[in-house]
Amino acid sequence: MTDTVLDRFLRYVVIDSQSDAASPTQPSTDKQKDLGRVLVSELLAIGLADAHLDQNGYVYATVPANTDKDVPVICFCSHMDTAPDFSGTNVKPQVLRNYAGDDITLVGDASRVIRVAEHPELANQVGNDVITSDGTTLLGADDKAGLAEIMTAAEILLHDKSIRHGTIKLLFTPDEEIGRGVDKADLNKIGARFAYTMDGETAGSVEDETFSADGLEIAITGVAIHPGFAKDRMENAIKIAGEITARLPRDVSPEGTEGRDGFVHPVGITGSMEKAKITMIVRDFTEVGLATKAAMVDEIAKTVIAAYPHSTYRITIKEQYRNMKLVLDQNPEIVDYAVEAIRRAGMEPTRGSIRGGTDGSRLSFMGLPCANIFAGGHAFHSPLEWVSRQDMEKAVATIVELARVWEERA
Repeated sequence: MTDTVLDRFLRYVVIDSQSDAASPTQPSTDKQKDLGRVLVSELLAIGLADAHLDQNGYVYATVPANTDKDVPVICFCSHMDTAPDFSGTNVKPQVLRNYAGDDITLVGDASRVIRVAEHPELANQVGNDVITSDGTTLLGADDKAGLAEIMTAAEILLHDKSIRHGTIKLLFTPDEEIGRGVDKADLNKIGARFAYTMDGETAGSVEDETFSADGLEIAITGVAIHPGFAKDRMENAIKIAGEITARLPRDVSPEGTEGRDGFVHPVGITGSMEKAKITMIVRDFTEVGLATKAAMVDEIAKTVIAAYPHSTYRITIKEQYRNMKLVLDQNPEIVDYAVEAIRRAGMEPTRGSIRGGTDGSRLSFMGLPCANIFAGGHAFHSPLEWVSRQDMEKAVATIVELARVWEERA
C-alpha cells in the first residue's frame, strides 16, 4: 500500500472542483475534469486497466472479479464536485492529530470555530486525527472523502487475493451538487445490478431513504409604467414576488423543520418591474407531501395576486428526484448486506433517512438501485466542514467487507 486514505484525501481536496448551476455545459465546470484526470491516472497506476474519463466528465473503472461464483456486479459511486455554497478555491486542509475533544478554532479565520456543542459527533473523535479547512474555504469532504475511500478500497480488492469478490464497478460523477450528477452517466457501460454511493455522514450509517424533490418556479407578469405616472396603475412584479415569499410559513421552511418534515425553500428571485421569477425547491418524503406544499404555494400566490387585478402568475413544477426507498424496498438485500458489512467493520449499524438527495436517488429510478453509505464528513457545504482519518478508514473497511458479503452470499 503506497497511499493511505488520508494521503489521497489530502491530495484531492486541494484540487478546486466546484460545480456551477448557472453553467449550461456538462460538466458545468471544466476544472472538475482536472480531478477526474488525477483519479484516472491513479486508477491506472494501481492496475485498473479500463479506467477512463469520458467527454462528459465521468470516471469509470472496473475491479475484476476473483471468484468463480456468479456474483451480482455492484458499483461504488462518489461525486467529484464540491458545493457552490462556499468557496472551494485554494483549500488548505489542516490535520489535527490526536484530537483532545475541545472546540476547534480555524487558523485562517479565528471567528470560525467548530464547537463541540454544535457538532456532537466530535465527542466520538477524541484521540482521532480530525481534518478541517483553514476556515476560508469549505474542506471538500463532501464528497472527496468518498472518492478517497473508494480508491483505497479498490486497491485493496485488486491486490489482496484473500478477499473474494465479484466484479466491482467504480463511478465518479460531476455536478452532483447542482442536481445533474447522473444526467449523462452510461449505465450500460457500468453494467451493474446494484450500487452504493459513499456520500453519507456519521460512521456506521446507511441510508435507504431520501427526500422526493421538485423544482417550482413562479413567473409573475406585472404592469410596468413610468414611475412619475404610476399612481393606481403600476403593479410592480418585484414587489409581488416579495409579498409571495414573505408569506411562506416558517414551519414549512428549512429553518423551521427537521426529521421527516418537508419544506418549501425559495432559492432565487430575479426580474424587473414588468416580469419577475421566483425559483423554489420543494422537498418531502412522500408524493402527497410534495403536492400539498405545491398547493400551498399556489394558494399564497393566488391570494397575493388578487390585490393586483392586472397582473398574472404561472407556476411550473419540474420533477428533480424521488425517494429511493420506493426502489430499495424491492431489493432489501442491498441495505441488509451493507448493515452486515458495517458490523463486520467494527461498528454498530444505524439506518436513516437523508434530508436531501444523492446521485443514488436518481440512479435508483434509472434502473440501478442504490443505497447511501457513510463517508464520515460533517457540516457539509460550509467552512466548518470536518472529517476524521479513522472514520474514512472505517468506510474503506466497509467497502471491502461489502464486496466480501456479496460474494459469500451469491
